[in-house]
Amino acid sequence: MPLAILALAIGAFGIGTTEFVAMGLLPQMAATFDVSIASAGWLISAYALGVVVGAPTLTALTHAWPRKKVLTGLMALFVLGHAATALAPGFEALVGARFLSGLGHGAFFGASAVVARKIAPPGKQGQALALVFTGLTVANVVGVPAGTYVGQQLGWRLTFALVGLIGLVTIAAILAIVPEVETRTGSLRSEFAAFRRHQVWWTLLITTVGFASMFTVLSYVAPLLTDVAGFSEGSVSWVLVLFGLGATLGNLVGGRLADWRPYRTLAAGFVGQVVVFGLLFLFAGNRVAAAAGVFLFAFVGFVMSAPIQTRGILAAGGGASMASAAMQAAFNIGNAMGAFLGGLAIDAGYGYASPALVALVLALLGLLILVEATRVDKNGRAPIDPAVAAVPPQRRRRVRDTVGG
Repeated sequence: MPLAILALAIGAFGIGTTEFVAMGLLPQMAATFDVSIASAGWLISAYALGVVVGAPTLTALTHAWPRKKVLTGLMALFVLGHAATALAPGFEALVGARFLSGLGHGAFFGASAVVARKIAPPGKQGQALALVFTGLTVANVVGVPAGTYVGQQLGWRLTFALVGLIGLVTIAAILAIVPEVETRTGSLRSEFAAFRRHQVWWTLLITTVGFASMFTVLSYVAPLLTDVAGFSEGSVSWVLVLFGLGATLGNLVGGRLADWRPYRTLAAGFVGQVVVFGLLFLFAGNRVAAAAGVFLFAFVGFVMSAPIQTRGILAAGGGASMASAAMQAAFNIGNAMGAFLGGLAIDAGYGYASPALVALVLALLGLLILVEATRVDKNGRAPIDPAVAAVPPQRRRRVRDTVGG
């Protein structure tokens, strides 16, 4: 596998670290500017909204650019956002800096996927993509716990400064070892044509509502662990290692299940989330139960990651690039929504365990939307895959099973 894949994985590691490390440092960031932890949740929402705005917008604006130029430009934006975060003089400036940091997130992964497939040896394109996204999962095992520990011991500003340094290393690596690749793609109009398909919108809705559940709890995991479960502040980073392990294992399992039955995997995942969040709400005061809950909701959430993206690709047909960017936006709308709704529950006086109950409701809603979307698909009004659309309705179930529906 070309060494250039490593450069892309380093960028993925930096992005994965910054997306999740703020959740472990929320109490420290709130204390710096004397705001409530619920109000500090806007820092998570701001990053997510940056992804929502930046993913489709920057993907469209850089559609015809050379991919190497796109990658370095997006990483430069990443570095600028982290410099602004580390130096933010006030809370409002910090919110703006987090928004800036998130702008390049989705477009970077989209461009990385194109480059990885182009430079991979024949027959190993899938492995190349997996290696790029390994940077994201490794970030949850190493980057987030390490960044949380550094932020707690030496200050959160240093954590974000170091993440910005990862961005600079990524730029240097891209310039040094990533080759320029052919950038001929379909027209931008053909990419946007994917949004005429009803199932693309169903998939985005499932992603937004259903995956908001994980972020509702994750956004306030630090105060849940310290104030409810009774962990010391220094132990939070070690418990977050469990989140990273759960996410990594879930991603591996979900990748295999996505090739088997995406619908069944998603349905089982949402049911699993309902159970996990319900138990976490009831037993959050127990350290073992809280730690197990952090591992399990990460595992279940990331088991569903590959299947929902598979569903989105099938639904989009030929316009997969823009639809993939929209999927990143949908994930992060869910991120912002989860942080907002969890903060509302805390501000209402229901305690730091209450986001788990909100997450349970969101997971249940995600399941109901999935069931309805699948019912519409099976009735033939909005087929999710061209292979299914070309077959008479009485034979669609058999073909759908063949393509993994």
